[in-house]
Amino acid sequence: MNQSELSIAAIRSLGIDMINKANSGHPGMVLGSAPALYSLFTKELKVFPAHSQWLNRDRFVLASGHASSLLYSLLHLSGFQLTMDDLKQFRQWGSCTPGHPEVELTDGVDASSGPLGQGIPMAVGMAMAEVYLASRYNQKDYEVINHHTYVLCGDGDMQEGVTYEAASLAGHLCLGKLVVLYDSNNVTLDGPLNYSFSEDVKKRYEAMNWQVICVQDGNDYEAIAKAIKKAKKEIYKPSLIIVNTIIGFGSQNQGTSKVHGAPLGEEDGQYAKKQYGFEYDNFFVPEEVYDDFKKNVFNRGKRAYNKWNKMMDSYKEEYPELYQELFQNMNDEYAFDEETFMQAYQEGLSEATRVTSEKLINAIAAQNPTFLSGTADLASSTKTIIKNAERFSCENYGGRNLFFGIREFAMVAIMNGMTLHKGIKVAAGGFMVFSDYFKAALRMACLMKLPIILPLSHDSIAVGEDGPTHQPIEQLAMLRSLPNIQVIRSADAYEMCAAWKKAIETNDRPTALILTRQNVTNFTHATYDDVCHGAYIVSKEKEHLDGILIATGSEVELAVQAQKVLLEQGHDVRVVSMPSMELFDCQNASYKEMILPTHARKRVAVEMACDFGWHKYVGLDGKVISVNQFGASAPASVIIEKYGFTVDHIVQTYLSL
Repeated sequence: MNQSELSIAAIRSLGIDMINKANSGHPGMVLGSAPALYSLFTKELKVFPAHSQWLNRDRFVLASGHASSLLYSLLHLSGFQLTMDDLKQFRQWGSCTPGHPEVELTDGVDASSGPLGQGIPMAVGMAMAEVYLASRYNQKDYEVINHHTYVLCGDGDMQEGVTYEAASLAGHLCLGKLVVLYDSNNVTLDGPLNYSFSEDVKKRYEAMNWQVICVQDGNDYEAIAKAIKKAKKEIYKPSLIIVNTIIGFGSQNQGTSKVHGAPLGEEDGQYAKKQYGFEYDNFFVPEEVYDDFKKNVFNRGKRAYNKWNKMMDSYKEEYPELYQELFQNMNDEYAFDEETFMQAYQEGLSEATRVTSEKLINAIAAQNPTFLSGTADLASSTKTIIKNAERFSCENYGGRNLFFGIREFAMVAIMNGMTLHKGIKVAAGGFMVFSDYFKAALRMACLMKLPIILPLSHDSIAVGEDGPTHQPIEQLAMLRSLPNIQVIRSADAYEMCAAWKKAIETNDRPTALILTRQNVTNFTHATYDDVCHGAYIVSKEKEHLDGILIATGSEVELAVQAQKVLLEQGHDVRVVSMPSMELFDCQNASYKEMILPTHARKRVAVEMACDFGWHKYVGLDGKVISVNQFGASAPASVIIEKYGFTVDHIVQTYLSL
């Protein structure tokens, strides 16, 4: 057994031991793809474990996150902050080796992964970020940004639609520094792959402008290394390396679905190790293996890191402004000075919040040169274009307008990858009703604490003639139900400006900005602090507080009109604008009591969406004017009236309490 074979056997054995000790995990891909990742890590991957967040490192995404024990073994052997004790705590409470990789938990993990299909889109985003930053910061003799993005995926990823959405865009954009290793083992959890999948992956990827390289034997680590080198030489096409592997290689059940998602057990684990010629105790790694990784991963990365740092010392002197800007962006130091912008707005101005949002996007872009904006083929409707910027394309990677095409799911997954790369702040919009298409990617953004921004327009039944297929009803509740998100539905330009400022300066969670298609009147005079508190008194009671009207978005103005009518009838109520439930829920008890006093039990909430979530604010005695059925096709003014969003209906609902 030579050194490479010994190291591969050690990787496989660690995977077996981790899964057996946890009595949980997926050994199949671990044993099949160990040679591929050994070749990648020791021959080509440019990382320096002592500085795992090095800007110019290569990125690696384990799309098939269920093979996490394979990645953890490689990170441990390479010298990342992952000890043998950490490996022994695989899938246990409080460990840094969870069942699927999580970027916040484990040193060396570049992306949380596991939901099949999202790995390649995130990698596409990383590759897009790399070429954009290179176009802005690289200068003659200074390759500040110059690295590759690698992926390991499996048959499951190839069946997910979002993979093809993103792969199609990657080929169109000629992302030559994206290299995907495809573990093709022809087995899924339910049995042979041919139960559900028979397409020619090679032809499909070639049709999408990818270079496709085939390796017939997944154990031939030298052939895999050659394939990766060949992939790196192709600069105008992303590369797919199809590696034909045997799932669960070495097990008595190799090649079958039995080894996909269940531990081998002690007996079969020992059998497999004998097939590798690796007859050591569990969790034992020979020193020669550590030496192999130190020489070919750690020390090789150290040399590249030191060379880059030396270059950056000169770059800092010659291009000080670019240097400072780059590292501010890498630290997520984005800001927006809104005062000049708001001077153009006066009370009484009427415009849709999507229009105000477009103006804010351009004002923010002027102050933040690595702020990018995009859309899923709806720029004219969602108003997301940066007007003095070019289109991001293979002819111009410096463009700041991103055209994702009609690919909502891939759009948000790609945004996640761009944000994970760092150095870029990205926003991209769509119709709010289609947030269902990208919810799975947004969930991952929340989990990874990624500050992507989603301006979502056409926010209610006021979409009008397009009818119920395009009128969001339950989507607001869905968005608000996600942990670690801030959803802001602005009433007018004042609130909209504060919402965008909050979004651009947030660095630990996504923001969904909910935008109207119809015009709203500028009247709230909301401050940044008002919106950051999530709710505030937009119109006080005159003398004695009888009750409270709570509203969001375009319905706030309606509530204020109803307040006037109620006062004429002897009912003194206040109106609370609640642009963000999440931000309000974060406030202390005294602030909440100040806005929604406990004694004021007569409450009506008004929002053109389903009522889910509102009862915690109106209580058992209150009522919600909402939409708990699908919409209809008619002019917006007609639908709004038919569904009860009128001053009279609000007044009568309050009087019925």
